[in-house]
Amino acid sequence: MKNTLLKLTLFLTINFVFVTALSAWDDAGHKLTTYIAWEQMSPQARERAFKVLMSAPEDADLSVFYSQDSRSAAARQRELFMLASTWADIVRDKKFANRYEKYHKGDWHYADTFWRVTADGKVDVLKDFAEPKGKAVEQLFAFDKLLRDANASEADKAVALAWILHLGGDIHQPLHTSARVTETEPKGDQGGNLFLLSPKDAKDDDRLNLHWFWDSIVRRSIPRVNDSCDSDYLPPIAQAIIKKYPSAKMQNRLKLGKFDEWQQEGFQIASTKFYPQSLKVGVAPSEEYKKMAFEIAEEQIALAGYRLGEMLNQIFGSREVTRED
Repeated sequence: MKNTLLKLTLFLTINFVFVTALSAWDDAGHKLTTYIAWEQMSPQARERAFKVLMSAPEDADLSVFYSQDSRSAAARQRELFMLASTWADIVRDKKFANRYEKYHKGDWHYADTFWRVTADGKVDVLKDFAEPKGKAVEQLFAFDKLLRDANASEADKAVALAWILHLGGDIHQPLHTSARVTETEPKGDQGGNLFLLSPKDAKDDDRLNLHWFWDSIVRRSIPRVNDSCDSDYLPPIAQAIIKKYPSAKMQNRLKLGKFDEWQQEGFQIASTKFYPQSLKVGVAPSEEYKKMAFEIAEEQIALAGYRLGEMLNQIFGSREVTRED
């Protein structure tokens, strides 16, 4: 038993470090989104989501996130749900070659609209731009349909649910919907990944780009204290976001199932607010920009959580659609 727990702890530790380095939002952003979603879900929807995730294929390494400890089942089920939102980033790890080859899909994490700024400072959308745009929106539509299909296997639904939890968060990080085209970035800036906020000669951990700045804005604004664990660190932040953006005031913005409209909302935010003239290449953002970034992130995380929670209430709280239907 001790060996099993030790292996599980080591697995989660390795993957936590890996996710922190590569994810989008970072793991804190994704887990906050799914914490808020879980708070919106009915007991029936929670139980169904838990059972689906526990039915994941063994080689997906999803069900191993369910901790076998002395905490309540409710706490452990919520933790599994939150951790599942980071799974699509965990499977990026090439050290687990079979899992990587089967489950990693790099172009599913974003859905870019290409654009440029005109001479008079307006946003010019570049339609039919000849660069890959990403498949986040089409995959959300596909996974939504799969989860509603009574004839789909529980294993397939587990993978679909993990992807929905992740992509539902990604599409609300506005730089996952945007690619700015400039003279120096004629193929787009890859959602701000090519916009360096650190000197060109900066090394490793000192390198910072616009995308990673936004991905990690939660922990930049509210650092962990004394290396606190998720169960201490995340709930107070999530509850503060819920208080600031209560569900009742967001209901008219849910647009359930309209994933293309979710994408366009993110693009509008990125193209109009993320690249002010005060933001300079090679220079860290100002405190004013950082404050603005965190406020936008709070609202986007709240909206993503409410949308995912109500979406799963709808899917898991009613009869699933059969192929005959």
